[in-house]
Amino acid sequence: MAKWVIDSDHSVAAFSVRHLTITNVHGQFNRISGVVSLDPEDPAGFSLEAMIDAAGIYTGIGKRDEHLRSPDFLDVANYPAITFCTTGFESRGDRKGVLAGQLTIRGITRRVLLDAAIAGPVKSPEEIGGETTIGIATRTSVNREDFGMTWNIPLPGGGIAVGRDIEIHLDIEADLETD
Repeated sequence: MAKWVIDSDHSVAAFSVRHLTITNVHGQFNRISGVVSLDPEDPAGFSLEAMIDAAGIYTGIGKRDEHLRSPDFLDVANYPAITFCTTGFESRGDRKGVLAGQLTIRGITRRVLLDAAIAGPVKSPEEIGGETTIGIATRTSVNREDFGMTWNIPLPGGGIAVGRDIEIHLDIEADLETD
């Protein structure tokens, strides 16, 4: 089984959540590290260990980012990392499948299932590094309240300011580890 190291310069954890019940707000984390174990020709043993720097949250609005770092949401002073560790992979053919694992946010760990697709490997041109690289795209949805993020404001006439369901997209490039 080959070991691949996550390229934090080319990987992102993105999310979206309903705001005021009428639209989605998007954000991302750009500081991701970790390792992938994968034989691209036989992904049955695929595993992923990823760590996301929670303080690196970015939505484009500084005031909102500060609030998301606060104890109302991520509480980055006490919980600086979001982690995911694989517990299994169910291949669905054509290099796609379901990645099962443990997601930890704010010190709370929950089992999650991520739809996953594997791309590559490809060899990059020498001018940009010459590494052998794979791509992994995953998607899932979680209830933020399951991870202790219960802050909200009720809206007049019903509804809440911040939706409970968070759509998560993890897009990773990982380089083959060479000794």
